[in-house]
Parts: sequence; C-alpha cells; structure tokens
Amino acid sequence: MRALFNKYLNSSLILRVSIALVLGVAVGLIGGQQAADWLAPFGELLLRLLKFLIVPIVLFTLMVGINQANIGSMGRVGRKLFGFYVMTSALAIVVGLLVATLLEPGSGIALDENAEVNVPDNPGFVSVLLRIVPDNIFTAFTELNLLGIIFTAIVFGIALLKLRESEAHAELGEHLFKVVEGLNEITLKVMAGVLQYVPIGVFAIVAKTAGEQGMATILALGDMVMVLYIALAVHLVVYCILMRFYGVGIREFFRAARTPMATAFATQSSSGTLPLTLDAARSLGIPKRIYGFSLPLGATINMDGAAIRIAISAVFAANVVGIPLDLVTMAEIVLIGTLTSIGTAGVPGAGIVMIATVFAQVGLPIETVALLVSIDALVGMGATGLNVTGDLVGTAIVARSENKHQDEPTASGTEPAA
Repeated sequence: MRALFNKYLNSSLILRVSIALVLGVAVGLIGGQQAADWLAPFGELLLRLLKFLIVPIVLFTLMVGINQANIGSMGRVGRKLFGFYVMTSALAIVVGLLVATLLEPGSGIALDENAEVNVPDNPGFVSVLLRIVPDNIFTAFTELNLLGIIFTAIVFGIALLKLRESEAHAELGEHLFKVVEGLNEITLKVMAGVLQYVPIGVFAIVAKTAGEQGMATILALGDMVMVLYIALAVHLVVYCILMRFYGVGIREFFRAARTPMATAFATQSSSGTLPLTLDAARSLGIPKRIYGFSLPLGATINMDGAAIRIAISAVFAANVVGIPLDLVTMAEIVLIGTLTSIGTAGVPGAGIVMIATVFAQVGLPIETVALLVSIDALVGMGATGLNVTGDLVGTAIVARSENKHQDEPTASGTEPAA
C-alpha cells in the first residue's frame, strides 16, 4: 500500500489529472445522479482547499513581487497587461462571431416562450471599480474579493518597499520583508501538499458534472457546445501565434500550463485555479514581480473564454428566432461584450450575467438564455479553461517584453534572485 502511494506521489501530476478527467466522465455517465451525489463532497473539498490558498498566495506573492521591482516598472507592466487583456477579449468575441456565423448554432431549435430563467443582477462597471478599494480589509478577505485583495497587497507592498528604502527604518523594513517572504514560502509548501489532492478532486467534480448533465443534455444542444469548443480551439491557435511572435516557447509553455488548464476546465473557477496558475508561472521562470501581479488581476478581469461564449450565444439566439445579425449589431456585441466581460467578472453566475446583459443591449430575446442555462456547466468548463490559459499567455508575453526592456532572463529562463 505504501509503495502504491509513493508511486502515486512520484507520477506526473498532469498524467494523474488527465486520467481523472477520463474516469470522471465515465463514472458520471454510468452512475448518473447517484454517483454525482456520492462524489460531490470530494470535489467540494478540492474547491475549498484551493480557495483556502487564494488569500495568502495573492497577498504574499504580490507583496514580495513588488519588493523585487520598482514603482515605475510596476506601472509599465500594469499598462501592458490591461492593454493585452482588453485586446484579446475583443479578439475573442470576433473569433466567436466568425466561427458561429459560419457554423450557425441554434438553427432549427424552437424557442419556448414560457421558459423562465433567473438572471443575477449586473453589478455594473462603476460598482466593480469601487470594489477595488475595500471598505473593510477583512471583509475583502472573507468574501474573496480579488480586486480588493490585490489593492491591499499593492498598497502594503509599496509601503514596505518605501520602508526598506528609507534611512530611518531600513532595518525594520528588511526584517518585515523577511517575514513576508517566509510566509510566502510557507504558503508554497502548503500548496505543494494540496496539489497531491488535485487529481482526486478533479475526478469527483467531473463525475458530478457528467452525472447531473447526462448524455441527453449534451446531445440536445450538442451543436452549440461543439461550436463553442471549435471557437475556443481557434483562439488557442491565436495565443500560439502571439507567443511565437513574442518569442515565448510554445512547447515549454503548454508543458507548464496544462495542469492549471485541466483543473480550470474541471472546476470552472479561474480564481480557484489561481494557486496552480501561479505555480505554472513559477515553473516557466517568469519573475515573481510580474506573475504575482498579472495572474490575480487576470483571474478577475481577463475572460477570453467568457467573451467567446458571449459571441456564440448571441449568434445562437439570433438563429433561434430567425433574425441574422448584421455587421452593426456584431460591432456592438464586440464593444459591449468586451466591457461586460470585464465589468461582471468574478460575480456569481457571471456567464449568465454577461450573456443576458449583451442580449438586452442588442435586442435579442432574453428567453433564449433559458436554453443556454441547461448547458451552462458544459460550456463553462471550456470557457474557464481558456480564461486561465489567457492569463498565463498574457503573463508570459509581458514578461518577455520586460526581459527585452530590462535585459532580464526570458520567460523560459530562470527567475532572478530576490
């Protein structure tokens, strides 16, 4: 038994996660709802463990990263990241519209006008911006308000950097920095232990999803699901082109990114996958001062997979009611969808909120959202996987551009010492 356990620990994590995905689908489809109910607690445990790590990882990693850089470089990195995230979100909607227009999902499906769907309220872009500054630090932590946690880490990280640079309190600043650095290392040790449970949790979550959805749901709206995954694959090719253009090693990137990609696919949570995404960036040799800032921010506002989902859902709804989208409406979807994907990210039911918001703005029937809710989990899995991939792609590209700017090691090189 001990030898078997050691063999499990020493085997490749991505191999274990891949096997867990396949077994989860098989067990879920065979066992149905009964298997879903029995395995649900094991999947919930993984989600709890990952969320348990979010606050210390974001807080300590970002504070340590800031203290390895300077204020000017942080501002430059922030501008590059925000520009990249907005650009790829808009591009994702364009890709989604093109693929969906060619393949026409929703054609031949009749709209049930009596269908009802509860759409969570859209908090609005201004409200999301205000949430960046928490009125209570501890509330930001307990509610997992990533924007608020990032703001807290940046403010205290900059204050610590200024303390270390001051003549009067430099020694105290160094002692405090060592404490924060030590807490960051402890968090990474805890994360290493949590990683060993990831395959078990992924198996349980996938089995639960397959057991609840069933083959009937998958086949009923199979065209919509198929078109979405084709569009996700096309956008993945776009990522590869961008990485090739900036000199990021594609093979090395996906070797490091495949575990967080698979975990995001299973858990449908960008923020919950954040510990694994940070670990992947670290294995790529990306400087901590960059990935400690870019990945928490990306998990909050960068939603390329969700943007593709918006575009395909819009074409799907238009085909269901028999009203093709014109170029003006498509342009409007690109603009509104890009802003909406940023403005509603991280809220409960964010996917449905984004789709309903865009539908309301461009005049598509809100009743079609009820059709999409039935496959929410299936499309959410692929969209979340692409969201996390986009976060890492943006981080690797910005790191590469910073390397050229400051003559630092490449994204596939080694991280400079603290």
